[in-house]
Amino acid sequence: MRNAREFNFDGLVGPSHNYAGLSFGNVASFNNVKSASNPRQAALQGLAKMRALAARGFAQAVLPPQARPNFRLLRRIGFSGTDADVLAQAWREAPVILACAYSASPMWTANAATVSPSSDTADGRVHFTAANLNNKLHRAEEHIQSTRTLRALFANPDRFVVHEPLPSTPAFGDEGAANHTRFASAHGAPGVEFFVYGRVEFDPSAPSPQKYPARQTLEASQAIARLHGLDGARTVFASQNPDVIDQGVFHNDVIAVGNGNVLFYHEQAFLDETATLDALRRAMAGVGADLRAVRVDTGMVPVADAVASYLFNSQLLSKPDGGMALVVPHECRENAAVARYLEALVNAGGPIDELIEFDLRQSMRNGGGPACLRLRVALTDDEAAAMHQGVIMTEELYAKLVPWVERHYRDRVEPKDLADPQLAIECASALEELERLLGLPGLYDLT
Repeated sequence: MRNAREFNFDGLVGPSHNYAGLSFGNVASFNNVKSASNPRQAALQGLAKMRALAARGFAQAVLPPQARPNFRLLRRIGFSGTDADVLAQAWREAPVILACAYSASPMWTANAATVSPSSDTADGRVHFTAANLNNKLHRAEEHIQSTRTLRALFANPDRFVVHEPLPSTPAFGDEGAANHTRFASAHGAPGVEFFVYGRVEFDPSAPSPQKYPARQTLEASQAIARLHGLDGARTVFASQNPDVIDQGVFHNDVIAVGNGNVLFYHEQAFLDETATLDALRRAMAGVGADLRAVRVDTGMVPVADAVASYLFNSQLLSKPDGGMALVVPHECRENAAVARYLEALVNAGGPIDELIEFDLRQSMRNGGGPACLRLRVALTDDEAAAMHQGVIMTEELYAKLVPWVERHYRDRVEPKDLADPQLAIECASALEELERLLGLPGLYDLT
């Protein structure tokens, strides 16, 4: 077994962070549609989380935001003239599409890609596939910049492979690591990769939700497993419970989270709970690991409370000194049922023995918690040295990014501000400086 660490790449919230309520099926996002946002606060909350975790010894890095507004999208669908003309016409004729072009959703980097570490892949390299996110217009072009960014950060072809996204068709709907978990005895040991899907494109008889869309297909998950060269004996596919999708559980990471040999999940998470756990146990036995399943009963935490608090949209981290910590948002303390459950959990003598709590209110109001904000990448020491070093969270980087945010970010954005040409100029100026701060010249195509 090689020495390896799990890096959490947190999305740096962009300067146009706003509440557009574009994601049908994401209850929190929908509930806050068209309210005023605070981009400066959102970015500083995210940076405070990254800094605190890095100070605790967790490997932490930054994933840069995407360029907004997406002028390429607006021009492709017929808006023309100067940038100011394009914004004015879109605001006048199609304000929802303008909101899509200004979407803040790339901040949730769990959706950016699916990642398989080198200990799991046939060629011994780390594999990335940027998610096509084709279920929603406001996310359907994110894969272009996600692929560009991943190739800039992981440029060494001897160590890393960044695949093209899957075809952007319903059959290959892919939402990235939000529906993918890896289990292993240690980050550098061979592991089991666990894919959860919401529907089967080529089997109309397969169970599927009736109210909200299922965003991940079995076909997409299988394709990624093939691309990454995963061992079939160490790969498990499971159907998400369609009933919980219809209750606002739009991704598996809203109802389950895993780390090491621990699966922390709600009893309603999977269509067939027993079969899913049996399959994971068999696969993990093959790599010499025992699954530790921490089940949350509906009687303890109803699904509605899990969704409202984002209990499961938490980070489960292996602490450098042993044990596991659950990183949760403030909303978990504010929900009575969840707060009671978590107090009992950490005192039960199980694998999860600590809570780490953060104020992520700006992200939570837009529909994403701690797990949404990060992409997990397990890297050996040599692989970590081969990636771009300028995005690793240090006190020095934090000291650069905070004043950068304070220079460029507004403290209030309302829907009408998306028509303001000055906001677009501010966003471009911020990203031009960020390229220099992170040592990534040419990261963005701002022409």
